[in-house]
Amino acid sequence: MSKSQYLTTNSSVLYSLKNCPFAIRARMALLSAKQQVILRNIVLTDKPTAFINASAKGSVPVLVLPSSTVIDESLQIMLWALNENDPDNLLHKHDHSALPAMLSLIECFDQQFKPSLEQYKCAKRYHEDTLVEHRQACEQHLQKLEQVLNQHNFFMSDHASLADLAIFPYIRQFARVERQWYLQSPYPKLKQWLNHFLHSVMFTKTMEKYPLWSVEDTDIYFPR
Repeated sequence: MSKSQYLTTNSSVLYSLKNCPFAIRARMALLSAKQQVILRNIVLTDKPTAFINASAKGSVPVLVLPSSTVIDESLQIMLWALNENDPDNLLHKHDHSALPAMLSLIECFDQQFKPSLEQYKCAKRYHEDTLVEHRQACEQHLQKLEQVLNQHNFFMSDHASLADLAIFPYIRQFARVERQWYLQSPYPKLKQWLNHFLHSVMFTKTMEKYPLWSVEDTDIYFPR
C-alpha cells in the first residue's frame, strides 16, 4: 500500500521493539487501522531519555499522541487504533457481545497463558525437568482454542478479530519453543490459524526491519 492509503496521525510516536509480543500486536493493529506513526525502534538495555520521560513503565510499546496523551499498554493502543478506523471490522461492532468476549479471552491469555509460556521458554532454555509440566499448562489454553477453531476459522467468527491479533504473538512464541513437538502436536486447526497470520502480508509488514532510533535521526514512519 502506498503512503497515501494510510490515515494521518499528525505525527503520533510509537516506541517499539521488533520481537516483543506486545509491540507486535500493537503494530499489527495500527497497520490494520491504517494509522501511520513515527516509529522509534529501541532496545530496553539502552532506553532513550525521551522514552523514559514518556512512560515511567519503561517497557514497549508506548504510543505518544499529538495531544501528548500517552498510551503505554498494548491492548489500549490496539483499541485506540481500531476505534479510530477499523476497515476489517476487527472489533466486530455488529455484535454488541463480541468486544466483552474478546477482552475476556485476551485477559485470560495475558494473565494466565503468558506466565506459563515464560516458564515453558525458561525450562527449555535451561534444560529444566519442568519442561513438560509448563508445556501442559500452556496446552490447557491451546485445547480451548482448538475447540473454538473447530467451529469457525478465527476465535470469534469466520473473520479475524481483535482477539486473534492480540493472542497471535503468544502462539507464535509457543510454536518456536519445541518446534518438532509443535509440528506433531494435536492442534491442526490452531496450526492452520497460526500459519494464516505468519504468511500474511500484515505480518510481513509488521516485522519489517527498521533501524534503531537515536535523537539525531530523521523521522521514520511505520508503515513505510
